[in-house]
Parts: sequence; C-alpha cells; structure tokens
Amino acid sequence: MATLFGSGIKRREDPRLLTGRGTYTDDVKLPGMLYAAFVRSPFAHARVRSVETKRAKKVAGVVAVYTGQDTKDRVNPVPCAWNVPNCDLRTPPHPLLAYEKVRYVGDAVAMVVAESRAAARDGVDLVDVDYEPLDAVVNPEKATGKEAPQLHADVPGNVAFTWKVSGGDPAKTFAEAAVKVELRLLQPRLQPTALEPRAAVATWNDAMGQLTLWVTSQNPHIHRFLCSVMLKVPEHKIRVVAPDVGGGFGSKIPGYADEALVCFAAMDLKRPVKWTEDRSENYKVTIHGRDHVEYVELCGTKDGTITGLRTRVYAGLGAYASTAAPGIPTILHGLMYSGPYTIPNIEGTVYGVYTTTTPVDAYRGAGRPEATYLIERLVEVYARKIKMDPVVVRRKNLIPKDKFPYTVATGITYDSGDYQGALDKALGMLDYKAFRAEQAKARKQGRYLGVGVTTYCEICGLGPSQVAGAVGFGGGLYDSAVVRVYPTGVVRVYIGGKPHGQGEETTFAQIVADEFGIPIENIEIVAGDTEATPQGWGTYGSRTTAVGGPAVKLAADRVKEKAKKLAAHLLEASEADLEWKDGKFVVRGSPDQAKTFGDLALMANVAWNMPPGVEPGLEASAFYDPSNFVFPFGTHICTVEVDVETGRVKILRYIAVDDCGPQINPMLVEGQVHGGVVQGLGEALQEIAVYDEDGQLLTGTMMDYAVPRASQMPKIETASTVTPSPVNPLGVKGIGETGTIASVPTVVNAVCDALAPLGITHIDKPLTPATVWAAIQQAKGGAR
Repeated sequence: MATLFGSGIKRREDPRLLTGRGTYTDDVKLPGMLYAAFVRSPFAHARVRSVETKRAKKVAGVVAVYTGQDTKDRVNPVPCAWNVPNCDLRTPPHPLLAYEKVRYVGDAVAMVVAESRAAARDGVDLVDVDYEPLDAVVNPEKATGKEAPQLHADVPGNVAFTWKVSGGDPAKTFAEAAVKVELRLLQPRLQPTALEPRAAVATWNDAMGQLTLWVTSQNPHIHRFLCSVMLKVPEHKIRVVAPDVGGGFGSKIPGYADEALVCFAAMDLKRPVKWTEDRSENYKVTIHGRDHVEYVELCGTKDGTITGLRTRVYAGLGAYASTAAPGIPTILHGLMYSGPYTIPNIEGTVYGVYTTTTPVDAYRGAGRPEATYLIERLVEVYARKIKMDPVVVRRKNLIPKDKFPYTVATGITYDSGDYQGALDKALGMLDYKAFRAEQAKARKQGRYLGVGVTTYCEICGLGPSQVAGAVGFGGGLYDSAVVRVYPTGVVRVYIGGKPHGQGEETTFAQIVADEFGIPIENIEIVAGDTEATPQGWGTYGSRTTAVGGPAVKLAADRVKEKAKKLAAHLLEASEADLEWKDGKFVVRGSPDQAKTFGDLALMANVAWNMPPGVEPGLEASAFYDPSNFVFPFGTHICTVEVDVETGRVKILRYIAVDDCGPQINPMLVEGQVHGGVVQGLGEALQEIAVYDEDGQLLTGTMMDYAVPRASQMPKIETASTVTPSPVNPLGVKGIGETGTIASVPTVVNAVCDALAPLGITHIDKPLTPATVWAAIQQAKGGAR
C-alpha cells in the first residue's frame, strides 16, 4: 500500500465546510432558548455611578437584566492563566461585569436576557448608565508617564510587570563595539478578524448540576477549567463543546467574561441562553494583538559580525491581563531575540503596560513576529551602515548546521536547523544577483525597486509541561490521543487538541492510515468535546501537529503492538517471526500465513480467542509531553517597486522557503504558508487598529479596518527544505505561523531597500501609500 504520510491529498473536512454543512456555535438551537446582549461602555475610562435597569425590564420579551452588583458575589473575576514569574506581575481583578469603573470602550456593565435577539437589544437600549468620564491613555509608553491616568489602584504607573532577559556581557559589548545602530519601532495593534465572530450557547441541567457550553474555542479543556474558576462549578460538572470553529488566529484561546456570563444566566434562569457577537462588538471586545513600542539596538564589527542586541519594549496589555497575555511579550518574544543568528550578548527589558483599550493576547505568531521584526530591521540597518550586502551579513551570522542542538544567549536550545540551505534555495529561486543588476539599471531610469530578505526561526510546538510550569503557564503542554478500533476495522481517533482550519482531520488520519494500512476513509478524527476527548491543552502556538501528532502515532503504535500479539497467537507463531506488510501481519517465509488488520480488529473485539493475559478490545491512549519546543525556520524574499509620486507599493515577487521537518501533507503546509504570508502582508502594508486620544476605536468596522483582499495579494512562490526535529518521533515542526512571522520584515526591508537612494532607513508599518509618500516627502525635504 502506498504511504499516505507525505501525500498532498485534499482536506477531508472541506466538503462539509464548503457546502454549508458545518455546525458552528451559532447554529446550535435548543428548546426554550433565550438570547443575551450586553450593555457596553461608550467610554474608555469612567466611573460607574449607577446602572438603572427598570425600563429595560419592562420591554416585552425581556426575562432578566443583570448588573455587576448582581453578579460580583456570585462569580469570580476572569483569571489570567499565564503568571510569568520573577517580574513583579500584577493582575488586578477583571470583573465579569464592571461595577465601579470601566476601563475600555466595550467593557460590559450589564447583560440583558430575552426571548429573542431583538428584544435583548431593545432592552440594552433602555438600560441607563450614569458614567463619570475619566482621562484615557492608549499608548503603552505614555501610559507609564507620571501624568498618565491610573487604571488600577494597585498597579502604580500602569506597569503590570517588568521582565528581563540577559545573556553574555551586553554592557561591555556595547561599550566596546565598533559599530552600533538603533531604532524606535512601532508594532501597531491588530484586530484578528476571524471569519466567525465569537459565540456561546449554555444550558444547565438543574437535576444533575451539569453545565454544557458550546463555544468558539481553540482549547475546550482550558475553557472548561476557566469556566469552573469563574462560575464556581466543579470541573467535572462542566461539558465544553467546540464545534466547527471559523478561524481563531489566537483570538479564541482566552476565556472571556461574556462566555461565562451566558453560562451564569443559563444556570440562574434554568433555560438555555445564546449570545453571538456582531463584527463591531468583535472588534471592540475580542482581544487584539501586538501593540509594542520598542527601542532596539544592535552592535557589531565593521566586517559584519553581530556581537550584541539590546531592547527596551513597552508592551500594551489593554485594560486587563487576558488569559495568556503576560507570556506573549516575554517568553514567546524575549527568548527569541537571537533569531537564527549567533548573537553572543543579549539584553532585553519588557514592560507590560495597562492602557484604556481592548485587552491584548495571542495573535498569529504571538510574540515571535515582533521579535523577528526587530531583529531583521536591525540587521538591515546595520548592513547598510557598514556598506555590506544584507544577505552577506545574514549568512556570516547564521548558526552553522553542525552546531545543533544550539543554545542561544537567552538560554533556550534550538533543536535542529540548516539555515544556510534555506537561504541558498530562496536566493536561487529569485536569482538574487540578477535582481540586484536589474535594480541598479532601474534606478538609473528613476524607478525604485527593492528586495527584502528575512532569515528567521521561531519557537513553537509549545511544551514541555515542566517548562510550562517553570515559566508560569497555568497548565500542562502535553497532548493526547485515544485510538479506538471497531469490530469492522474502522477507527476513531479522539484527540485533545481542537483544530479549526489547520487540517488535522486529514493529517492525523494520514498518520493512522499509514500505521494500520487501511483506507483513510475508514478513519474519523474526533475533537472538541470535553466529554468525549482526553485532556488536551489546545490548538495554538503551532503545537497540534508537533505535539498532538506524536500522541496519535504513539497510541496507534500501541494498538499495533497489541494486534501483533494477537496475530502471533492466532497464527501460532512467535512475534519475532512476524512482519508487517501491506496492512497485515505475515509469518516470514510463509506469505499465506497472515492476519489482516480487519481480522485482528474483529477478533480483538469479539474476544473468542485471545492470548493469555491479554484483555479484549483494540484501543490505546497516549499522552505525549515533548522534551523541548520545536524551531521551524526559513528564508523569505520579497521584491517591490515603489511609486514615489503616490507612495504605492507594488509587490513584484514573494518567495517563501520554509522548513518544518517532514511534511505529512505538503498541500496543507503550502496552504498554511499562504495564509500566514497574507496576514503578514496585511500587517506590513495596511492593517492597524487605531484609537483616538479618548480611547475610541476608530477602526471598529470592516469599512475602517483594512483586512487584505485576495485581489491585492501577489502570487506566493513556496518551496521547502527538510530538517527533521529530534524532539518528536515524527520529526515534524509547526508551520501555521511561519508565514506571518517572516513576511512582515521581508516586505518592510524591501520597501526601505527600494527607497535607500532617498536616504530612507526606516518607515513604521503599516506602509500605506500615505505613510510611504509622507516619508518620501520628508526625505526630499518637502514634508507638508
């Protein structure tokens, strides 16, 4: 039988999803269901003097109205689940409904529950809230100033934490360095914009004391735990179901107040309750990403050897510390300051800062895009200062292939890599020398062509659990699988993760089909229901294939081992004399003496003739806890032409060479790279969440927030190298975030390279035509 591992078969989940037969949370309909809507603050910062609900309660169809005063003693605040140690972390209470102060536009002060959505919204309009407006602050650096308004009484200067990382002797290195460059970089806020907004449906079985929650979640088991904490309900009395999820990009990792409040209402009213946000609510309330102000420095020799890197980062957290927020700009950001380079001296200080804005949490890449961006921009500026080709500088400083596993100055150990190989392949695809010649010719003609190169690596496959505990993560980072074989030889695989677009319904089935030699159609992957699936820690951080995949393989291996014992018994042969061939166990030298997988599945389940001491059934579970993270890497190249009259950036070519180890399904890998690159191009060229000085979100609709369109995107040329990871038995690494991590600096590098003749060193993203045009005018001395 031909191997399925490595085959680019079509995604098995797509027919269901593309023909409208998927089931999303808002599709859940229960008898007697009520609908919730929220009264949300129009102010970014204000005292709540009173909340009057009498008029709302009189609206036809309104069943109940809850305020913060009604709920504060019956529920717990929203917990922060990543309490990074040794940084004086302060996580003030985040009430499910605000009752003393609101701290961002969209902060909920009341919940209306009614017989219909329309009635609930009518009730919202008639809740009267008396606010005392206070000053707002939206910039994380300015929020630390003496004159800035204080969001939380127990967080002086709005500084939630001060986290530091250091390796080598950066002070001495910078003091003695021959060449130094520095930049002030802005990493603007981004709005995740998953196709499906968040939703929740809850029902309460009063007789059993059992809560069931359908929710848009990337990690149902984590949601169960967080709901248990917020609702004061034992965890074993909560069932969380995440059906089909229409994208997340990190925004569906956190536990949110509104989801818990829907549960609270269902428990209180003894009726099912549904809530689904609209896009405007999604933009105001669902977490945002990025939001850094960075002061960064790099030093080195005149011949291109990088010797040190130093940062001071103000990371905006928004109004409260969301579920994983403290770990994003620290563990997933600061530990990656070395990138793919042998930088021996590193020092970073990260200030987590509360602002009167929507909370910030993981967004595709989560800390690593910010780290890669600052490294790659610094390398580019350094290369220009010493008048060396930036590719030559990168090549000179890349970690050599024979040095892996390699421990960088920040203390983490990279698993494997061939960075030079990926760089060479990408340069060959472009014909770098030919482009440089074309660029020189174009400049003589008054045209501005540029090329940007990024060599990157990233940390993903989040684990191991021991490390998770050491860095303050409030859970484990193993993953799990149960492989169950039915009498007819069909298989169900129950997994602890929750894929929502990554394609594991296909790739995990490929793993099992290969192990058992059966058609992939005979395998079903089950995920998302905490009552059916083993404990798992979710789908994020490009971890499902790298951590969940090995769990699937280990469980399948255990099933196969048991099947072999049974085959040896039935064939009256020694296990050592059996070989696995074409989906059956065969006695060596006697090909007619064999038992197929189907034969063994039937016998194991009817148990008529089992080996002594072997239990009936053909089923196994596995919990896989990796020994390290995995570190995918690659090189991305972008060529552009900039119209200096309009500031418009035209992408000529985009090349992505990525290494995620052996590819279970190359077509899915390519799709993940395409999606990541598109999101990165959006961040580089047009996406930005904008607040005014009063904390009002000015990009609160899709008319104002510029999500990239397919018509704007270039052809993305993909290729790969294959460097297996020694960390897991499949050798695989994550791929879902690499495109976003690499593409942003690649595009910005290309534009700055194009405009180098004008003396432009850096332009803050997004590189909209207006932004680029203004930089050109300033460079020409004609800013106006």
